[in-house]
Amino acid sequence: MSQGLTTEVDLSADEFGLSPDIDALVIEDNAPVDNLISEKQQRLLTEPLYSNENLLGDRIFLAAANVGVFYAIKQSPLVPDVFVSLDVEVPQDWTQKKNRSYLIWEFGKPPDIVIEIVSNREGNELGRKLRDYARMGVGYYAVFDPLRQLGSTDLYLFENRANRYQELSEHWFEEIQLGLMLWDGVFEGKGDHWLRWHDATGAVIPTGAELANQERQRANTESQRAETERQRAEAAEARAAQLAAQLRSLGINPDL
Repeated sequence: MSQGLTTEVDLSADEFGLSPDIDALVIEDNAPVDNLISEKQQRLLTEPLYSNENLLGDRIFLAAANVGVFYAIKQSPLVPDVFVSLDVEVPQDWTQKKNRSYLIWEFGKPPDIVIEIVSNREGNELGRKLRDYARMGVGYYAVFDPLRQLGSTDLYLFENRANRYQELSEHWFEEIQLGLMLWDGVFEGKGDHWLRWHDATGAVIPTGAELANQERQRANTESQRAETERQRAEAAEARAAQLAAQLRSLGINPDL
């Protein structure tokens, strides 16, 4: 680390042209960490954000699962199950170590929302992690407890106010124009109680597969409508021909 930096990253270091030495940071440990519930749920919270064009208008964003968020050089990272950070550019050169994790001093801001999925009582999601994410400056914090390990509630939502989290009663996050909702349905062949994003109207934000299915249904509906119109036109033409034949049999020219 450059001389003069404290044990925690001084985010104003860039003013002096300094850059923290990250060579000693462990950014990947290659250890399996998740169960099937968490793995599917993480994908259900990241994939739809990328599958829906212009979901957040012209705002760019990064949505990731199980990626370390570093806020201080000599502090271990926090590794959220899912986080979303708006208005940040994803680095293109992944050969550089600093571009493979979320280093707050590189991106210039903490994530806007962090979501933790409870697997057991060891994660301390409503204790230490809640305090750490608040101190880090994460705007919103959500804890999804599908197995109700922590109590009788499935979902806990918090908003950061002066580096302390206040619990929310609503499921809409105004600053990021996204909401979270509990949804009973089938995802990748597994029916369950899932956590999903919703838009300002309360409509669930679809996955890529759901969008494709909606498009197939729309195309099928259009095809059926076109076939119905074709059959109706053929029937009308047949009736007109029959009427013309009857008129001719009576010595009347139908063309007149």
